[in-house]
Amino acid sequence: MYLVRYTILKILFGFALIYFPGIIFSQDSALIKRRFGVDTEYIKTFGTEMPVRFFFSQKYTAIELSGAKGIESVRYRPNTTLNIGIGATYKLLTLNLAYGFPFMNRDNQKGDTRYLDLQSHIYTRKLSIDFNGQLYKGYFLFPKGFGNNNSDAYYLRPDLSAKLFGLTVYNMLNGRKFSYRAALLQSEWQQKSSGTWLIGGEVYGGSVSGDSAIIPSQLKEQYAQRNVSTIGFFELGPGVGYAYTIVIKKHFFIMGSATATLDLGFSREFLQEDFRDQLSIRPNLLYRGVIGYSSRLWNLNFSWVGNRIAVRGESTPDLYYFSTGNLRLTLSRRFLPGPRLMKYLKFLDFKPRE
Repeated sequence: MYLVRYTILKILFGFALIYFPGIIFSQDSALIKRRFGVDTEYIKTFGTEMPVRFFFSQKYTAIELSGAKGIESVRYRPNTTLNIGIGATYKLLTLNLAYGFPFMNRDNQKGDTRYLDLQSHIYTRKLSIDFNGQLYKGYFLFPKGFGNNNSDAYYLRPDLSAKLFGLTVYNMLNGRKFSYRAALLQSEWQQKSSGTWLIGGEVYGGSVSGDSAIIPSQLKEQYAQRNVSTIGFFELGPGVGYAYTIVIKKHFFIMGSATATLDLGFSREFLQEDFRDQLSIRPNLLYRGVIGYSSRLWNLNFSWVGNRIAVRGESTPDLYYFSTGNLRLTLSRRFLPGPRLMKYLKFLDFKPRE
């Protein structure tokens, strides 16, 4: 009797495999999706394979003082270098090294900028974390001739310095189907179009200062900030945004992301021997854009990651703006690390809570 029942069960199971394979394998697929925290119909992961990249990049931290209606803004830009770099990503660790070779950077008309620009971007399945730490000294005024008697020369401010530090954290509500890693780190492959809402916040602090007034002497009468030589600020607040990747024929993609915050900010303007404080609420913007091509092994893309921070002083309703960013052209290929390299990467072989 037991043998008969066992034989019948085997026959029924065989018919189930033949006539209902979709049910069996869909359950298996659902188990895989839950286990790895990703919908494999939308995102392809590569396990221990690591993308190795070659890239060109240029970072910047620009300063802008807005004018009254009909008055052109005062826009200071740094003379940063165009860099050549290499890098790699393994699990949550990304390392990039870049250098601006002299033969690629010969524009001496814009003065000399000394800077340390640290931008770290971490993308997990559910979180995007951005850290900014910028120290800049030496700016030129854009465009040529503005604030200057010579229309063929830039107004230079070797004494002007900017400092900026910030942290932003956002939760991705649909991280199972949308991947920042695919677009920005090349460690995954977004194979179907998808997007996600972003909820989080930011905190920023910084300053801009010069040996004399930030506004050039020739332009002083047009701007209310004419006597300000230094402004420092601190801001924090909540934010919300959206990110979406359009995938065309599985390989071509366009990713766009933007978050807006409403920050409570404190600022202090220094005017000769006096200072003025201001408390205000201002919106800020963080954005990312990538366009490129991806395949099983290769990825070619152009990316732009940046933000715009608005600061209000007491001297005028016209705003100060800090704009930071990183422009990058990247070519990457995925490799499987060899046994020797894997010995040094073992400490990253853990399963983070996605």
